[in-house]
Amino acid sequence: MAHGYETGRLDLPFVGIATFGKYPLCLDWDAIEADVAVLGAPFDFATQWRPGARFGPRAIREASTLFAFGHAGAYDHEDDVVYLPAATTKIVDIGDADIIHTDTIGSHANIEFAVRKILKAGAIPLTLGGDHSITIPTIAAFSDEAPIHVVQFDAHLDFVDERHGVRFGHGSPMRRAAERSWVTGLTQLGIRNVSSTAREGYEDARRMGSDILSVRQIRGLGRDAVLARIPDGVRYYVTIDIDGFDPSIAPGTGTPSHGGFTYYEVLELLAGLAKKGDVVGIDLVEAAPEYDHTGTTAILAAQILLNLVGRVLHRKATGK
Repeated sequence: MAHGYETGRLDLPFVGIATFGKYPLCLDWDAIEADVAVLGAPFDFATQWRPGARFGPRAIREASTLFAFGHAGAYDHEDDVVYLPAATTKIVDIGDADIIHTDTIGSHANIEFAVRKILKAGAIPLTLGGDHSITIPTIAAFSDEAPIHVVQFDAHLDFVDERHGVRFGHGSPMRRAAERSWVTGLTQLGIRNVSSTAREGYEDARRMGSDILSVRQIRGLGRDAVLARIPDGVRYYVTIDIDGFDPSIAPGTGTPSHGGFTYYEVLELLAGLAKKGDVVGIDLVEAAPEYDHTGTTAILAAQILLNLVGRVLHRKATGK
């Protein structure tokens, strides 16, 4: 046995294949056995300004290896909890949905197909975008599941009905979600300043069951008051647009908007949400690594996702 291998491989973050969190790769979608299955959706043809989120899944996966030290899980001394314990954590990376260049409908259909495979296996889908239009097929895949409440972290409302006949752009995913009979409501957090949606879209969103709060409103209300506005004990689908964070910590996105969330603001809301009910689907979108040569944005994406998944699985395992 090679020197230093007495207790198995050290397997440092920069060694091996860059799957999400260095969890096992499962490319047979009919043999998914996991609590969480990670899917890449490298699609960004629906962007209206700067493209590049097609490289988000690859960047987030690589960044996530930073948090794959050791084999004892992730101990949080503030919570006094070991999240993602190695012995019981069942997460797999199933690779990417097939993307067909210039074909939004076909690419979206392939993303939906992959998410349906995850749901059929009884796992929680964690989808790495891609632009925010990928949330349209991920939520479409829940048509045969129990109802869901969508919780969105974003700078933009994304409630455009159509522009010049385009109904599946990255400014429309929350409108398309609200139209689904299995979506019981939306909580839209972080929406601010110059947005992607006209006044009529805000009026439509509220009429269709959306609660909209800006970053400033959330800070004024406080975490607990914000969480109290979200229905208790329902099934939550969480969609995180990386531009919900302030561009000072997340510059790697096509549509940065100043005045965004800090890391702990989002983490504490997500931690509170995980205690309120079952998180049954997650996506993170709009990470475009070419606009951030430090890699900080991808690290932020990986860090917030691993923390969220850790809390979701902890609640599933303990009921706490």
